[in-house]
Amino acid sequence: MSVTPSLHLPVLDFALLSGSESERRVFLDSLSQAAREVGFFYLINHGIPQSLLDEVQQVSRAFFALPQPDKQHVRMANSPHFRGYNLAGSEITRLQPDQREQFDIGAEREALPISEHAPVWQRLQGPNQWPAALPQLQPVLTEWQQEMTNVSLALLRAFAEALHLPRNAFDNLYGELPNEHVKLIRYPGQPEEGPRQGVGAHKDSGFLSFLLQDNQPGLQVEVTPGNWVDASPLPGSFVVNIGELLELATNGYLRATVHRVISPLPDQTRLSIAFFLGAELGAIVPVYQLPESLARLALGPTSDPQNPLLRDVGWNYLKGRLRSHPDVAQRFYADHLNTSTLQS
Repeated sequence: MSVTPSLHLPVLDFALLSGSESERRVFLDSLSQAAREVGFFYLINHGIPQSLLDEVQQVSRAFFALPQPDKQHVRMANSPHFRGYNLAGSEITRLQPDQREQFDIGAEREALPISEHAPVWQRLQGPNQWPAALPQLQPVLTEWQQEMTNVSLALLRAFAEALHLPRNAFDNLYGELPNEHVKLIRYPGQPEEGPRQGVGAHKDSGFLSFLLQDNQPGLQVEVTPGNWVDASPLPGSFVVNIGELLELATNGYLRATVHRVISPLPDQTRLSIAFFLGAELGAIVPVYQLPESLARLALGPTSDPQNPLLRDVGWNYLKGRLRSHPDVAQRFYADHLNTSTLQS
């Protein structure tokens, strides 16, 4: 008999958004409250078939089970677009290595021409790397990315309604060429007496983040300063959290919450698949005019003095990637690492 663990985060039923007017209002009110008070929630009845969720997890496990040379052939250090595979310990959060093996893809687009007058962040656009040893990975993840885009855009527009803004208020910021991101993540077991940083404490930088978890715990959310709760796995759900773009755009009314992952113990592993809905790289994040009843509750966006937020989406995203992946930074961006723009 399976036992559902105690849940510390709100659970939102996405099906209510397509229901009666009273059901829609219940969902929108719950969405606004969860996003403001916690910044994290579970999303159930999201409409993505369980068969696709299972397939994404299966193909992810198959990728991580490939021989190391096959994975290294598509290592991120090959890509100026920050796409590809990383060994555990390669990505850095708060100056410490994250013990997670991972594979990153973005929107499949051609690289933009490089010129001295073009902003450096344009180099982020480009093709993905795909392992020849696992040809089914590309079609499965492409379908997953398309399905997740549909769900996340519907949720983003629900946020606009919950904030009493026009339903399409965020559409221009999302743009025609959004910076979407998929990450497959495998956390290997770590000694109990060690640091066990699966991924260090951080906020996400985009609009919304969606996480498909397996049955292994590890994700933790800082609901108040120093008070961490477990985001225990809930079968069939996504864990959704607010990114810094929405915190900036609402002057802190919506909350981008710090979170982390604790590595499993040595005889266990943890698999998760993340989808990040971002904005167009050339966009500038405005502050949206909320109704006075909401605006007076806005606390202003919070910012780490060591990693300040920028309203320029491309620069903000590039800054984060350069900090997280020093090997890619040194290979493809060495001529820009000391510019005042990236240091700001």
